Amino acid sequence: MFKNEANQVRAGWLILLAFVSMFIAQQIFAVPGSVVLTLIDFPFQDGNYMIDLNAAFDRHPWVFLMTQGGGTVGGMLATVLLWRFVNKGTLKELGFRGSLKDFGFGLFLGALSIFIIFLMLLATGNIALLNPLSKPEFSIYTLTFLLLFILVGFFEEMFFRGYVMSTMESRRNPKWVIYVVSALVFSLMHGANPNVSVLGLVNIALVGILFAYMFDVTKSLWLPIGYHITWNYFQGNVFGFAVSGISPHGIYNVSIESGNDVLTGGAFGLEGGLFATLLIVVSFFATKLYVNVKAK
Repeated sequence: MFKNEANQVRAGWLILLAFVSMFIAQQIFAVPGSVVLTLIDFPFQDGNYMIDLNAAFDRHPWVFLMTQGGGTVGGMLATVLLWRFVNKGTLKELGFRGSLKDFGFGLFLGALSIFIIFLMLLATGNIALLNPLSKPEFSIYTLTFLLLFILVGFFEEMFFRGYVMSTMESRRNPKWVIYVVSALVFSLMHGANPNVSVLGLVNIALVGILFAYMFDVTKSLWLPIGYHITWNYFQGNVFGFAVSGISPHGIYNVSIESGNDVLTGGAFGLEGGLFATLLIVVSFFATKLYVNVKAK
């Protein structure tokens, strides 16, 4: 039950252990930010001991970064420690190998994908731009969310692609099973996000398969990390869409009220729309082309 024919602990048990460890580490590392938030936001509560977390974090973006970023760092640390001392692997074997050109291409492709979705929605009248492109509205969120999404990109790729896929591969699971399991787990982890939709979860699973493909064909985490960072950041903090249901703070503001939710993704954000589905599929071909050109 616990071990396979080669007397190895089965991948499922290792991944379950990693999930539990990651969750505990995230909660512990988020505690300092939570304590600071409680102390500095108390004057805003008017004697009410129940804190509206979303409103409180909006008032204190650096504390939001301290809390969410701290939890993310905790998850990264748990992943690295488990990989090193339980799986007996190195960071290179986890996926930190290959060329940083992959990272650059990932950053470019993720940003370009969101930009194209934005243009398609604008051209079809599904969104209205509330401030001109010539007048971006920068704020402290422009920086805090950049730092947060960098951490998120590293952590989620380290865990879902680096740890999960590499652990399953070491137990000689079929490649298609590795792709599907890593993508489904990645999607289900977003299932509790605000305003979640069925299409949103399907698209997150699809982009999870894209990340798995990027990791597989480059044998490196750099490409999916880069794509993941700009995919999130350009959605929320450049073009002002929700990111997996999380409220945006973009340098541009858009209205989706007159748009079709099937295309815009509604309150869940672009990941809940069909244009995102299309660009994720296109990104598979773009990745294949990049890998072929790089191999020449």
